[in-house]
Amino acid sequence: MLVQVNGKELEVRAPTLSALLDELGYEETVVATALNECFVRAVDRTATPLKSGDAVEILVPRQGG
Repeated sequence: MLVQVNGKELEVRAPTLSALLDELGYEETVVATALNECFVRAVDRTATPLKSGDAVEILVPRQGG
């Protein structure tokens, strides 16, 4: 299915937000996620289904000053 990830359209196989993170290589990375502009907590990602046309934002925290 086609979804937008951080503004780029991607063809993915993942049925859930958690599976999408795994598919994109974020398995062990601490990230913040949003689906269609709504924040999704880490504990809710496995139960959050994806559908074609969804917009996903994945934010990786950065350190520095």
